[in-house]
Amino acid sequence: MERTAAKGVLSHLCLLEVQARSRRNQTQQQQQSRVKELKAQLEALIVRKERLKAEIQAHKELQKLRLSMDKQNAPEEDENMDDDSENSTLLRTMARHTQLKDLLYAHHLIGGYDIIRIRQGKGVCVSITTAYEAIYLDTYNLEINLKPKVRINRHNIPPFIPLNVLAEQTNVERDINGFLDTVTQHLNAFAGRKQQLKLVKHKSVEVMESNVLCSILVLLFTVPREKTAVLCTLEYNDHTRCLPTRVLFESEDKQLPDSPQWKKNCNLLMETPVHRALLIMRKAGNIV
Repeated sequence: MERTAAKGVLSHLCLLEVQARSRRNQTQQQQQSRVKELKAQLEALIVRKERLKAEIQAHKELQKLRLSMDKQNAPEEDENMDDDSENSTLLRTMARHTQLKDLLYAHHLIGGYDIIRIRQGKGVCVSITTAYEAIYLDTYNLEINLKPKVRINRHNIPPFIPLNVLAEQTNVERDINGFLDTVTQHLNAFAGRKQQLKLVKHKSVEVMESNVLCSILVLLFTVPREKTAVLCTLEYNDHTRCLPTRVLFESEDKQLPDSPQWKKNCNLLMETPVHRALLIMRKAGNIV
């Protein structure tokens, strides 16, 4: 009887020891994962700090050059720089480029479009240039008849952007600028989603599915330690935005999508362009 009781006590102690080890290992794994995540965030902040320092220094030099360029009657300021140096030439080119970018930005800021009158003023041809992350992408042209009434004539805008519906919603006859703003919003959002898809294809993530509108994107992730496959579906139901409206994870590990870390990943993908979010997730050790 005493031996049975002793065995029962020993078994219980062994069970408690196993549970304690399991909890300790789990705690250590969570701490290691947190340390990796913090290290990745620290590295990203250091890189950002160095980039900002370089940008501030370049901005100071550009401001100095722009002032000297604006003051044509004060050539002595230019003498402070070595005209024969490559840095001086580069900085002058950058200053001129910045001036042109500022002019272009101001043009778009006041609602300006590149418009050419055609058919003796009976119509106009509008050029809309799309951009994403300060990179100019595709240019689309839209020919609009103004007389006898406002009507869309010809264009090279993708057919999945409903021009006629947008024209009706914005009342193009009374507010042509509002119509052009809405079309530009749709085109820029499409260009941004398409550019993100191109950038994602350069990452070590498999693109399983996408469509012409780039309104759905299915990616295949791999979790490093368990080598578990995770299917990620991003839905872009708002066609005027570059960010998804819904993110869904599917995995053989049914508990993984509801874990705190993958809920954070879901929020990250909802709030950050997908190519940037993948980089953050990889640095944190969440995906291969």
